[in-house]
Amino acid sequence: MPMLGGVRPPIAALLCGLLAVSALTALGLGTVHEQEVPQALSDAERQIAQDAADSVGTSINASARAVRRSAASATPPGSSKPATVLRSLLPTGHPAAGGVLLDPRTGKPLAASGEKVPLTGVDAKDLARPDTGNIAPRVVASGTGAPRLLLFARVSVPVADRKQDENQDQAGDLRGDQDAEERGLLFVVSEKVAAPAVYGAGRTGQLVDRNGKVCASAPTTGAALAAATGHRALPAAAANAANTSVHTGDVSGSVLGDGRHGLRRVTGWASVVSEDGKDDASGLGLTVLTAREVPPAKAGADHMWFALVAAGALVVIAVLVTLVLWGTMQRPLLRLHLSAARLARGVGEVPEERAELARPVPVLGFGEPGRAGRALESIRRQLLGETGPEPEQEVRRRPGVRALVLVCALVIAAWGVPLLFLLNRVPAAKAVPAAAVADQQARTEAAADRVQRSLGGSRTDLAAAASALSGASRDRAAEVLRRERADHPTFRSLYVLDRTGALVQQVGEQPVRTQVPPTGGGITQVNTSGKIPAIAAYARIPAPGKAKGAKKAEDTAPAVVVAEIGVDALDDLVSRPGLGSVWLTDERHRVLAASVGFEAFQSLPSRRLTRLVAKTDAAPGGAGKSASAVLHAGTSPGEGLSVAAAAPLAQKGPAAGLGWRVVSAEPAAALKLAAYQVQARTMLAGLLALTAGGACLGWLHIVVVRPLRTLTGCAERLAAGDRRTVLFPVHHDECGSVTRSLELLRQALVERDRGAGAGLAAVPVPSFQCGSAP
Repeated sequence: MPMLGGVRPPIAALLCGLLAVSALTALGLGTVHEQEVPQALSDAERQIAQDAADSVGTSINASARAVRRSAASATPPGSSKPATVLRSLLPTGHPAAGGVLLDPRTGKPLAASGEKVPLTGVDAKDLARPDTGNIAPRVVASGTGAPRLLLFARVSVPVADRKQDENQDQAGDLRGDQDAEERGLLFVVSEKVAAPAVYGAGRTGQLVDRNGKVCASAPTTGAALAAATGHRALPAAAANAANTSVHTGDVSGSVLGDGRHGLRRVTGWASVVSEDGKDDASGLGLTVLTAREVPPAKAGADHMWFALVAAGALVVIAVLVTLVLWGTMQRPLLRLHLSAARLARGVGEVPEERAELARPVPVLGFGEPGRAGRALESIRRQLLGETGPEPEQEVRRRPGVRALVLVCALVIAAWGVPLLFLLNRVPAAKAVPAAAVADQQARTEAAADRVQRSLGGSRTDLAAAASALSGASRDRAAEVLRRERADHPTFRSLYVLDRTGALVQQVGEQPVRTQVPPTGGGITQVNTSGKIPAIAAYARIPAPGKAKGAKKAEDTAPAVVVAEIGVDALDDLVSRPGLGSVWLTDERHRVLAASVGFEAFQSLPSRRLTRLVAKTDAAPGGAGKSASAVLHAGTSPGEGLSVAAAAPLAQKGPAAGLGWRVVSAEPAAALKLAAYQVQARTMLAGLLALTAGGACLGWLHIVVVRPLRTLTGCAERLAAGDRRTVLFPVHHDECGSVTRSLELLRQALVERDRGAGAGLAAVPVPSFQCGSAP
């Protein structure tokens, strides 16, 4: 019967596994090269450009929604003169450079405000069609030389008086023919293209269109940025890359420029496009370009020599361990298998094979194979009648194959453990370059600005809703609240409180907590404890004028409209790819929102983070400053170094005075730095070697060492005269074959003993089994 498994497969697998690990070690460590500008800085610049692009897209989308909301909610006055209607349509607080009201039938302006709106290429008749959905914004050239962003909305104006003469109609009155009850117009708003918001000392930013023309620059002019980058064709190249990559899903990238004055230029670009590409800004073809000059890193040591030495040492260990196992275990066990099979044939009925009993059994190896060989030789001599059973003697326990396997494991561990825990550790003093720490701080400041802008937009939109609620009936107020919440998914609850703080109307979920906010309007933190942080935007509802039967207008008007902002929305605001763990904290440094799991109002994960945040605190009335550092304790158990930063929200705007901070912490090992790549690959090599060695030696112990120890005990008891124990083979391998042969020899010894003891009364004896352990 052929043998399955046995001693050879685990030894061969051990050799192949260790050789594979050595090859991976040479390739993995040998291909890591120190760069003048680490990949971490290029990735950070790409992510900074992406943050700026998201900010630009959010601003454009908010402006487009504000124009459409104003056109949909504005109530034209009794007079339908174009100028009066236009003044009522311009969004409150909107930074419009100019506005115009177009007649879709003729395409001519009926009224204009502010600077002249560039209408080249605008087909009013086609855009005013109600079946085309929302009108996408456009970026067009203007007479001033700077491009303008055009925002569109359709307006339906009711006809107030049908008996006006033709002179008024020709003079620009909005009334149509005698059969029309309302008239559709096209509302166009022109505004300056917002420059991308970029942070970090020495960093510049540009916003370019799909043709590579610069639309806006921050903080310097486009010429200054081109001089700083040393590549005047870079905007066009970035725009071309963005237009090409948008079809493949790559919306951002980075470019490493040439050296200048001992510095290297790192440029990042990102398309202003949403994930689904269906928002207002995605179709404009805009691209954000950021650039920064960084000092090149000093050339580090070449890791190829270490990789070759480590891989060569593992090859030597693999060959040495294989030879030891082959010479002390595999070869003696195979010889033992052949000798046992030969003796089993010698006790058969074929006369020619009985001569096999005359050949001595060679005793090879030490430990269990040698002991089994000596027992087999004793059994052979007993079969020939040369000796009787050998008395069992107390044998001093000596190292065997189990100790041999343990020594092999220790040899492999002597290579793997230093790689896993000691070698190529990153020095804490120079683990992270200063430029990477500055990039973390810049991105944290951008995240704080993102939160500030979102809260400010919520407050502005809520103020517009408050104006619409002034003097509105209950049904009209409910409609305004429902529409406002539908336009703002971030509002978990929207409600109106009267002057006493009583809840008058409410849409959405049940508020976490209601209280009369401070006077005016802004953002407030409603609670300071509990399971859910309650953060709300609020705006006072203007008094509608004196009502009948009321002493004062304030007695009849609700006091304030409040929008409770969901925590999930804040979590999404602070979550940024590549920024690590991000938290939004209150003035007492307790967590209000986070990109990772948290409990409301918990402290930051480490005291070092809390101390870092405390550095951003300012004296009363101060603005506070951002701070960053490399923390040596990590932000959670099991982490090493972390690059952390904290930035206060802007002191201007609706969230001013709240004392909120945005805090981030990125594990340094997650940065693409050559030192950490070498450390990670070194640890991986050690782990793979320990895993391969442990798995193969464990396999060898289970299928060979344990059965061999059991087999040796059975063979020695049989040689000592134990004829009652039945030897039962368990596996189809060398140990099973030897066990099967020993059983045949046991039966032959029993037959010989019966012949020698003929005439004596047979005494029944119990039967036992002895076999190789599974």
